[in-house]
Amino acid sequence: MDLIMGRFADAVISELSEAEVDALEALSEFPDPDLYAWLTGARPVPAEHDVAMFRRLRDFRLTGTP
Repeated sequence: MDLIMGRFADAVISELSEAEVDALEALSEFPDPDLYAWLTGARPVPAEHDVAMFRRLRDFRLTGTP
């Protein structure tokens, strides 16, 4: 997860609002196995965690572009 989230943060951190940084930090607090399973589609994302920042991170993982 460090590679995915680190690359994402490097690519977008300068354009994120304070609220978006907070949302990214909140995602980083989930256990890596859960977050990875959600990002890869191995398990469905719980509705309460399917937020804009998660979707942006998921899209970045799929495309490699922010």
